[in-house]
Amino acid sequence: MSDKDDAETMRGRLRSERVNSLFSEDELIEDYYDQPAANDSSCWNDYGLSTLQSSGTVSSRSSSMHSGSTEGLDAPAQLLPIIKAGWLDKNPPQGSYIYQKRWVKLDADYLRYFDSEKDTYSKRFIPVTSIARVASIGDQKFEVITNNRTFAFRAESDADRNEWMRTLQQMVDERKFKGLNRISLFQPPTGALDSVDKCGLLELRGFKNKLYVVVAGDKVFLYKNAEDYRQGIGITYIEMNVGNVKDVDRRGFDLTTPYRIFSFSADSDQEKDEWVEAMQQSIAEALSNSEVAEKIWSVEANRLCADCGSPKPDWASVNLCVVICKRCAGEHRGLGPSITKVRSLKMDRKVWTEELIELFCQVGNCVANQFWAANVPPSEAIHVASGSQERRRFLIAKYKEGKYRRYHPLFGNQEELNKALCATVTTSDLAETQSLVFCGAEVSCFSGDPDFPNPIALAEQAGQKLQMEFLLHNKSSEIPRVEAGNSEEKQYSVILPSVTHNGFLFKTPSMAKLVHERKSREEFSRRWCTLNDSIFSYYENDRNAVPNGEIKMEEIVCLVNNPPDTHGYESTFEIYIESERLYLFGLENPEAIRKWVKSIAKSFIHPRADELLSHDFERIGRLQYKGGLNLARAKEGWFALTQSVLYAFFEDSDKEEAVHLKKLQELSVQGDSLVLVERRRTLYIQGERKLDFLGWVAAIQKAAGSSGDTLSEQQLTESDIPVIVDRCIDYITQCGLTSEGIYRKSGQNSKTTSLLEMLRKDARRVRLKEGEHQVDDVSNTLKRFFRDLGDGLFTKEFCQDWLKAAAIDNEEEKIGQYRQLLSSLPVVNRATVKALINHLYRVQYFSEMNQMNTHNLAIVFGPTLFQTDGKDYKAGRVVEDLISRYVVIFSVDEQEMRKQQDEITAIIKMRIAGSSSGTQQAGDFICTVYLEEKKTEAEQHVKIPATMTAEELTFEILERRKIDTKEKEYWSCFEVNEREEAERPLHYSEKVLPILHGLGTDSYLVVKKQLSMENMLIYLASRVSDSKHGMMKFREERNLLGLGLSTGFHDRYFILNNSCLRLYKEVRSLKQRMPAVENSHRPEKEWPVKNLKVYLGIKKKLRPPSCWGFTVFYENEKHEKQQWYLCCDTQMELREWFASFLYVQNGGNVWPSESSKVRASRTQQDSRLGNISLIPLRGNENEMRNSVAAFAADPLTLLRNV
Repeated sequence: MSDKDDAETMRGRLRSERVNSLFSEDELIEDYYDQPAANDSSCWNDYGLSTLQSSGTVSSRSSSMHSGSTEGLDAPAQLLPIIKAGWLDKNPPQGSYIYQKRWVKLDADYLRYFDSEKDTYSKRFIPVTSIARVASIGDQKFEVITNNRTFAFRAESDADRNEWMRTLQQMVDERKFKGLNRISLFQPPTGALDSVDKCGLLELRGFKNKLYVVVAGDKVFLYKNAEDYRQGIGITYIEMNVGNVKDVDRRGFDLTTPYRIFSFSADSDQEKDEWVEAMQQSIAEALSNSEVAEKIWSVEANRLCADCGSPKPDWASVNLCVVICKRCAGEHRGLGPSITKVRSLKMDRKVWTEELIELFCQVGNCVANQFWAANVPPSEAIHVASGSQERRRFLIAKYKEGKYRRYHPLFGNQEELNKALCATVTTSDLAETQSLVFCGAEVSCFSGDPDFPNPIALAEQAGQKLQMEFLLHNKSSEIPRVEAGNSEEKQYSVILPSVTHNGFLFKTPSMAKLVHERKSREEFSRRWCTLNDSIFSYYENDRNAVPNGEIKMEEIVCLVNNPPDTHGYESTFEIYIESERLYLFGLENPEAIRKWVKSIAKSFIHPRADELLSHDFERIGRLQYKGGLNLARAKEGWFALTQSVLYAFFEDSDKEEAVHLKKLQELSVQGDSLVLVERRRTLYIQGERKLDFLGWVAAIQKAAGSSGDTLSEQQLTESDIPVIVDRCIDYITQCGLTSEGIYRKSGQNSKTTSLLEMLRKDARRVRLKEGEHQVDDVSNTLKRFFRDLGDGLFTKEFCQDWLKAAAIDNEEEKIGQYRQLLSSLPVVNRATVKALINHLYRVQYFSEMNQMNTHNLAIVFGPTLFQTDGKDYKAGRVVEDLISRYVVIFSVDEQEMRKQQDEITAIIKMRIAGSSSGTQQAGDFICTVYLEEKKTEAEQHVKIPATMTAEELTFEILERRKIDTKEKEYWSCFEVNEREEAERPLHYSEKVLPILHGLGTDSYLVVKKQLSMENMLIYLASRVSDSKHGMMKFREERNLLGLGLSTGFHDRYFILNNSCLRLYKEVRSLKQRMPAVENSHRPEKEWPVKNLKVYLGIKKKLRPPSCWGFTVFYENEKHEKQQWYLCCDTQMELREWFASFLYVQNGGNVWPSESSKVRASRTQQDSRLGNISLIPLRGNENEMRNSVAAFAADPLTLLRNV
């Protein structure tokens, strides 16, 4: 015996002193005479037999597997009622003189006996279904006889014996009467093995020989050998609702319960992984609820998987109405939610409404397969033992391509299919509805009846709840179509490059979840690994011919190259495969790992995307995505993440594209999608598989965030300026240029700390607002950010050179040195220096009001930017030089300089104009308006008096550009909201100035043609009623506690009249639509029309069901705000609704009848203003008046340094 065996034996002996024995002396003798299988004959003398505590065989589920019962399925055995219990003497078969006292229990499934009444785990159990008869053998003794063995017991009296015999025989007879013993333990092994999740031999600590272990449903069963399993006579079983599985070492794992620990050891680490996963699944099942499953299984066809025929399937596709097994469910998920929506019968309890359960009872596997599997050739059908690839091919053909379906006679005739669906949903014929929908009928088609405009409304009106349930689950289902090769075939339609590589790697057991904790070296095992013929294999050592496991390249979905020292070995990489498993490998040699990663990546990346391999990627793989104008179908793309850049090869592109994550405008997770918003594109990355998708989400979020304390590690704008800096400068420009002591005064330390922490965490999400944030707090935040930079704004490498340059006396030489140093800075530092100095250059222009001239700003910012704590006066001199010589050092061209000067000149001229006229035009405002589109060359800078209307502003712009309006050309001024991706044409009489004061940083004004106005005027002239009513799709944005958007658009009925807009959840009668009686029905929501702002357009990230939509803002008298979205089915509906809104909000005056007269009658604007840009100041009129009045004494003083 080896040292290891000695140690195991000693542990067995020690434990036997502490724990009640599972087998005492009589059990050993009994087993000796029981003639076990030859290969197991030595195990009964093992010391370890005295170490185990209890046992059992197949659970309630297992019991029913042998007996055919559905009663008590998956119920914990300890909850089964004990029919009889008591002390009996157990007689081994070698003679009648040796008895051992045993506590015996009888329940509906098993006869079990224990060492004592306090024991949890039995010494033996006998299924009631395996008992043939019970016989008396005299002297208070009786026998329990099975087909294979006989068990002898002795009671304390004849009466007690007779009671035991009567109860046992009654149980046996009842089982036979009910026919529950049709499927017994004595059938061939294949019948038994089909119903278990995992079975095989395992070592149990304290035993030399292995036990036969079975994981079935919510229990784990222990048998002496496979023969005992086939006979149904087991040792004990473990209820997994109290179990927990834990990795111990390379091949060992513990199954822990409150009563004892079972320490198992497998033959290999891969085998151990499979056992651990099976037991974890058993625990999940034990903690689930089987009430829904029992109801659905009450239909005989639902007791077998609809795809492979496995018994007791506990998963389902809720839109296809099929009940499926766990293995098929995994492949269903791979098809995507647009094909099949997979839910658990036991764990997803909230999904299973009474209507859905009833739907499965009426449709279920029988009706569904009459449609989906009407033409399955026997050679293509799958069965219980089919592998993953075989299942996947079959399910793609069955559900995605509809290869085997029974075609409807109307297939191909869209109009007739829709008509037939509208007629069928009012009946109870669910099979016909299923056939119509999955042969192309549109669930949301127009029924022709405005009261009940679609099949769902028709079904509701007819009281067909099950029809409604089926249609609702299939609103977004993809219709089966046979394509030129499925996605799997298309993806690998070309031969992948054959790469060969081999060597030793250290490997951990595979995992079903992300690795969040550091793996120590002890958790890795040395394995010989080879990559050959697109198969990655790992062996026990380089001499073994049979691999411990294999990974096919086509199964790999993601490869991750971890940062150094992530785990116990310096370099590690992760492989994710389609079956939701993760493999972790490592070495101390970074170069060797790099070669492995490149070799594996080259083996599984599609050749058209091999350009991704040129990057030093951290993560590479394939993902589903949506983008562009077509968001209906997800496509497959290849992605590689390198630092903060996501490189991508899209399905419809032949070249690599780059997404700069730190420059994203928005990054969010919405349902099963990761949304990346750039300036000109929104990309939706979707999770087809949960494991690798979660890894991508975490990696992209980390790469897109601020990752350090240097400038280049911050979130950036498109101009390479940190978002933190941009947000603070923008706010101070708007709200604080004239604030006295700006940057000299310190804000509240706690608010500064809190604000800086929020900005560093995710500056994109922070919106600085006047009233919520104080100017001094924001200015202090900006200073602290620069002071705390790890490498400083001017970098530690060049910091001293900047300070030395300040001491140069020759002006030309000094400027030349500053320019050279500026060009030496990293791109982000250079852009940030220019943005900051430009901002300070503006601040010093207002020094008469804010008391912060160039010198004062230099005193504040010198020590801050150079991080000298005031110890070097030259720091202030550098900042002062940069501000005062800003134009020269930063090479500001004439156009940019003129724009800077115009900002100041505009305020001065306004002050002069106000003084000379004797009137105070404090309400005037200078703003930028664009002509037709937002481009620099289309800018027009206009002075906006308080009385200017949108019509007057429109003509002002057209006059400046010498544009003559033609007949039936409707030019309007639009308010554009870039963030909401929406725009609103201003009414011709609407005052412009109040709108300007309310514009956000993402909004602007543009003058362009209103192309739909003619059609709207024709509609308004032809309609017979002032009100408008009809169905629209509605979605409301929540604002409670900052929660996100509500999910999805829903059909609602709306009535718009002269006073209000009303929303009804459903339309029950034609009367409800009539204006005369509309007040008699209480609406779900109601809004006064005067409080609504209606914008054309909806942002794409909401995935609107059509492109014809509104964004509506509502604000009541208490300034409480709401935002919601409306979608129409056609452009005509959109025009009619929008025209109605304009009509009721403006008293019927949608367009001026004689607009040409406005040009002649308008008061000419002051021509002295010229084309000047907006000074981004915000505040009330008094604050603006004070800002302008400050220039009265000497307005030209501020231009002396220009």
